[in-house]
Amino acid sequence: MKVWSWFNSMANSSDNSFRSATISVLVDNEAGVLARVIGLFSGRGYNIDSLTVAPVDPERKQSRINIVTSGTEMVIGQIKAQLSRLVPVHRVADLGLEGPHVAREMALIKVICAGEKRTEALRLADAFRARVVDATTGSFVFEMTGTPDKLDAFLELMQPLGLAEVSRTGIAAIARGLRTI
Repeated sequence: MKVWSWFNSMANSSDNSFRSATISVLVDNEAGVLARVIGLFSGRGYNIDSLTVAPVDPERKQSRINIVTSGTEMVIGQIKAQLSRLVPVHRVADLGLEGPHVAREMALIKVICAGEKRTEALRLADAFRARVVDATTGSFVFEMTGTPDKLDAFLELMQPLGLAEVSRTGIAAIARGLRTI
């Protein structure tokens, strides 16, 4: 009976609202670590919205994994606890809860257009501070860095102008100020 009342209290709590979480994980840079982290998510049915990984400390042989996921507070707490228990993990930080952080994403955006649409694409790229990294007589490839919302807004405006292809890096995030992972 106690379990059922606990379950009902959790189901009716205000913690059931979904939120997005940017989780940074400091891990050993060794074969199989990323597979274990991904396995944790897939094995429990958690979704990954964005995933980036790169070496950050060659002397200690450590890498940083930035994962953007979403869920209730309870689910995000479970994700963080389960990540912390993995053997090669040194630290898990929910950047959104630990204080201000900077999060950016880079995208390459190919737009195929001609005439007035070409001029409009260049004008919008300038307004969004996107750089032309390749140009032909019929297409542009823009490079753009910013928040995911900024990239989404640019892509929405490029759609009617001839948006043909997009390649996004995923979120790179880091705490502001003196805090470190």
